[in-house]
Amino acid sequence: MAGIGIKLNNIFEKNTLTTHLAGFAYSSMSTVTPMLVVILNILLMGYFLGFDQLGFVERELFSCSVLYIFIFALLTAAPFNSVLSKYMSDVIYEERYEDIRPCFFFGLFLNISLSSLLGIPFCLWEHFVGKVDVFYTFTGYCGYIGLVLVFYSMIYLSISKDYTKISLFFLIGMLWAFLFSLFLRFIMGWGIRESMLFALMTGFFLTAFLELAIIKRYFVKNSNRYQSVLRYFGKYWKLVVANFFYILGLYIHNFVFWNTDMKLVVVKTFVCNQPYDMATCLAMFTNISTTIIFISRVEMHFHDKYKAYSESVIGGKGADIDSAKKEMFRQLSAELMNLVRIQFIITSVVYLLAVVFLPRFGISSLTMRIYPCLVAGYFILFLMYSEIIFLYYFNDLTGAMVTSLIFCLVTFLGSIVATHLPELWYGSGVVAGAFCGWTFAYFRLRFMERNLDAHIFCVGSLLKPGMGTQPPAKVYSKAEQAAAEIQTAK
Repeated sequence: MAGIGIKLNNIFEKNTLTTHLAGFAYSSMSTVTPMLVVILNILLMGYFLGFDQLGFVERELFSCSVLYIFIFALLTAAPFNSVLSKYMSDVIYEERYEDIRPCFFFGLFLNISLSSLLGIPFCLWEHFVGKVDVFYTFTGYCGYIGLVLVFYSMIYLSISKDYTKISLFFLIGMLWAFLFSLFLRFIMGWGIRESMLFALMTGFFLTAFLELAIIKRYFVKNSNRYQSVLRYFGKYWKLVVANFFYILGLYIHNFVFWNTDMKLVVVKTFVCNQPYDMATCLAMFTNISTTIIFISRVEMHFHDKYKAYSESVIGGKGADIDSAKKEMFRQLSAELMNLVRIQFIITSVVYLLAVVFLPRFGISSLTMRIYPCLVAGYFILFLMYSEIIFLYYFNDLTGAMVTSLIFCLVTFLGSIVATHLPELWYGSGVVAGAFCGWTFAYFRLRFMERNLDAHIFCVGSLLKPGMGTQPPAKVYSKAEQAAAEIQTAK
């Protein structure tokens, strides 16, 4: 993540109010802009195309289609993102740039294959059971595949430190989608729902093609070494588990509430829970600044301490290594505490504004009763993810995997219990899961602090492992040595 840090340091070094605002805007653009651009585009399309004129079923069909596209595109990309990011980082460090293209195409094949296998049966069910027309069903499926391509290509641009290009490509794709939706609706005479979904689908594909073009421009050579990529999935399977269960944990509480009496079934296919899903979205946006603050501060402060420790391990004295380690963990603790303090203030202010103003914009009272508990849950959840990132820094894959498993499992069980509680406590499953995950990750980091020397210096083997006959266990015999010396003397 060192790419943002240099730019942020240049912005913040003047230490003025203007530069702080500029730094916040830059870090925001580099992290959450893509999501905000997509949401803004959907709102604008709905406003100018007259989405409110549609009937209830048509509106909910479009909303559920977009919701499912995003959720399951993220879930199917989750098993591949972390391992491919690890492979890319190692390849770039070793300057084997010709191995990046095989990584891209092999990972793309795996991701698209999994996404298609999950998407096709659902679309068949949507058409034959839900009686949704073929054109709309196929458009939704293409939009799902297009977003899978977008999320997948974002891995490579993120590793290449091209965060601003990601935001730019999303902006171009969504601008095209907005203009194209107007063309389809008012020039071609298409329906409102079809115009919005088809235009959004083409916007996703345009974004994916732009990302693919820049990746092919960056990485020209192709070594055709595909087996090394596959071996990484076996070697770093814990990364697959950790990332998948973290993403699953973000939505598993929604899945639980989709099966309660509050659920809404659309065309016998899509299932949702409007009040709970809306409260979840609001809670996430209330705490989304955690991502911005964390990336900004880690890039500007912790990364330098981590780099200094790594350099001391390579060629420093023991005293230098101990000193660098203490500085690094002191900075880590400071960043976590600062993140908690700053985000608590932001969350409190945003929560107050939401409670005051959102009911005036038609947000239901049920949603606002569910919202407070979910705000607390997402506050802890994003702090937990910050600790997972720190565990990745120290290559503690076991700690990251167990943290994600605890978070997902406790959230699932807690949400089942929460369905029997009053509405105010519906989000308690997320609170319990995030808190348990955060607690484990915290003590795991403390464990790493106490045992970092063993973790760094005692992992690996002095002898290259291989297949063959096992050598004898006895390596030295005093009697045999004495007999050999006597024989030599004769």
